[in-house]
Amino acid sequence: MTRTLALADRTALFCLKLLAGLNLLFFLSFLIVLAMATGRAQAEAIACAGVDLMEKLEKDDPAAYAKARQEADAVLNGKGVLWKLEKEGAQPSYLFGTFHLSDPRVVTLPASAQAAYDGAGTVVIETTDVLDPARMMAAMASDPELMMFTGSETLTSQLSAEDAEVLKKGLDARGIPPASAAKMKPWMLLAMVAVPQCEVDRRTAGKAILDVRLAQDATAAGKELGSLETAADQLGAMASLPMEFHMQGLLDTIRLGDGIDDMTETMIRLYQQGDVGMIMPMFNVVMPQAEDAAGYAAFEEALINRRNKGMIANAGPYLDKGNAFLAVGALHLPGPEGLVEGFRKAGYAVTRVP
Repeated sequence: MTRTLALADRTALFCLKLLAGLNLLFFLSFLIVLAMATGRAQAEAIACAGVDLMEKLEKDDPAAYAKARQEADAVLNGKGVLWKLEKEGAQPSYLFGTFHLSDPRVVTLPASAQAAYDGAGTVVIETTDVLDPARMMAAMASDPELMMFTGSETLTSQLSAEDAEVLKKGLDARGIPPASAAKMKPWMLLAMVAVPQCEVDRRTAGKAILDVRLAQDATAAGKELGSLETAADQLGAMASLPMEFHMQGLLDTIRLGDGIDDMTETMIRLYQQGDVGMIMPMFNVVMPQAEDAAGYAAFEEALINRRNKGMIANAGPYLDKGNAFLAVGALHLPGPEGLVEGFRKAGYAVTRVP
């Protein structure tokens, strides 16, 4: 059995969709830096590992690969990460899909996106709260219940003895003292364990994720900077989902182990190719298991669809002014409820830029 298919014996498709979903949530990507306070000191950065699961699948199981390709080709607006937004009375603006990582392949913009970015007067990211440590801490402190168990409950009190041991071993393996995580809500820990160690190393060394780099460069260039959400909005979206959903996602992600490297590598390569519509079909084909359909539907509604509607509404003033560069997680773009189709419904002419 190939490594790709063997992963299905160790975890659920559901947790992998959750892993992809975390790449939508800009604020939680900031929380990886908490590993700096709880993790082991690294003498040197660990090299990124991982294989491209789609490349492997195409070689080992062409029929399964063809199925994924067929599903991806059917995804509305599934190709492309840069889109031009036009409406009468305003200069054209651009919508760019990001990946919330600091990988050098991600933070280097495609030429067309770089040109659109350089020419923009305003750069808009999901939330500028992440750029201001004081504002970030204020957002985190405004409602402690979003992040921590404030009563007698603990993380392990939600688990069976067997699952608590899985969690303890998983945190130990990542250099996170279980005692320091005892009162954390599961989505806080998930933000730390759902990325490869090499990404944690880059982040704790001060490397910025793509969105932050775009914002920092915009400020240095004298561009106007805006945002579509607040950190509290994003945390609230994650916290709105059932606790059981989060606990299962955390445990399954820990059980995935080094498979996270493969999933991340595969997503990076699909992102580089602008093949955003392939990400979810890839999970469906590589990990053909039953999933919690109701739980994932709630996840998709809270973290994608509902937030997309808010982003479209909040983008209005920037687009009315014109010449804006909107940078949001790439998985917000495709599908009938995605931003590309949403802006079309809002009256914009939206065309993909090669």
